[in-house]
Amino acid sequence: MRIAMLSPIAWRTPPVHYGPWEKVASLLTEGLVKRGLDVTLFATKDSLTHATLHAVCAKGYEEDPTIIPKVSECLHISELFDHADAFDIIHNHFDFLPLTYTGLTRTPVVTTIHGFSSPKILPVFRKYNKKTFYVSISEADRNPDLDYIRTIHHGIDLAEFDFQPHPEDYLLFLGRFHPDKGAKEAIAVARASNRKLIMAGIIQDETYFNAHIKPVIDGDQVTYLGSIGPEKRNEVLGKAAALLHLINFDEPFGLSVIESMACGTPVIAVNRGSMPELIRDKENGFLVSNIQEAIRAVDRISGIDRAFCRKTVSDHFTVDHMVDNYIRVYEKICEMTKREDHRPWGFYRILSDENTFKNKKITVYPGKRLSLQRHQHRDEHWFVVSGKGICTLNGAENRLVAGQSINIPRQSVHRIQNDGIKNLVFTEVQTGDYFGEDDIERLEDDFGRN
Repeated sequence: MRIAMLSPIAWRTPPVHYGPWEKVASLLTEGLVKRGLDVTLFATKDSLTHATLHAVCAKGYEEDPTIIPKVSECLHISELFDHADAFDIIHNHFDFLPLTYTGLTRTPVVTTIHGFSSPKILPVFRKYNKKTFYVSISEADRNPDLDYIRTIHHGIDLAEFDFQPHPEDYLLFLGRFHPDKGAKEAIAVARASNRKLIMAGIIQDETYFNAHIKPVIDGDQVTYLGSIGPEKRNEVLGKAAALLHLINFDEPFGLSVIESMACGTPVIAVNRGSMPELIRDKENGFLVSNIQEAIRAVDRISGIDRAFCRKTVSDHFTVDHMVDNYIRVYEKICEMTKREDHRPWGFYRILSDENTFKNKKITVYPGKRLSLQRHQHRDEHWFVVSGKGICTLNGAENRLVAGQSINIPRQSVHRIQNDGIKNLVFTEVQTGDYFGEDDIERLEDDFGRN
């Protein structure tokens, strides 16, 4: 199975600091490669992967202010669709824009919807509903107007997160500084609980940060670390008494929540969006409705079993779980779209099927041959792409190698045999008035299909 993985290009894949969509695309890509799948990652040129990297954009546009984002996005997405027919599955992590290219290829496209930035983007998803496939990242983030092939929760690499059974006494905010994420509320809870608060993440809304966060950063009770990389994230998550996730929106998933629990650190979260799918109230954290409930939860945080927090992730939210589920989705999509028809001698793929012609790509395994046959309603033209074989046409044998072709007139008796040690691949263009499989009259067949 050949998979094209389309990652966003706001950041490198995987990101150095922030970049949750790029992070998931990376984790999935590397997990699939470990399973032996043929994956091509479409990402920035500075991306790191064990897959085949295909890139046209040097770096993420969030990392270089001279880059015009829309220009990079158009070049990046169109590059994949220029090569779409080389793949069995295209997996889109780039939101809605790539959907507008899907009519240009017969390769099935599955889109992981990482959340809806605005209801105004829904018309694009609605237009391509049933024409492509959608995966939701939580049951809470499903839109009733769309059909989904499956919900697949994100998974993380547990090896990146050390279990810490004995935390320090501080609380932690880890996320974007934006009103949605509840940084201001985290400060209020820490102050009321008389706990130190460490804060880390990118500043997405500078007005919000300057008004509500910056004035209270004193390096003592409230400390701001900036945007942190994997090693520092592992450290501050593991040593925290609790992660405060006091969101003001319906969180589609929340990677920081499972990363925190992977370290054994419980999470106090507002009960919105996907939080009930990740947190079992009073077992691996607390689900709260307001600041007052969050303050009370801080006083009870020592009662949470940190080993159970870790177990929650190992049982449900690992890369292996995520990879298993996506492979099942890929297999289901391939079966539903069935681009290849397998036979005892090899397989073929229909490249185009029109009223006046049909085009196939045919692969014959070494040592195998098709039946000796003829057609009443169509002519065929064969062009060898790779490998070599012997074409028998009305009793005469013709050696064919890559770059050579032969015409097969209707009613002529013919067959092709792969006498090489590699697959024989050729295209077959059919012209005529009928292209059904029942137009094949088999005169001899190695597999008993006469």
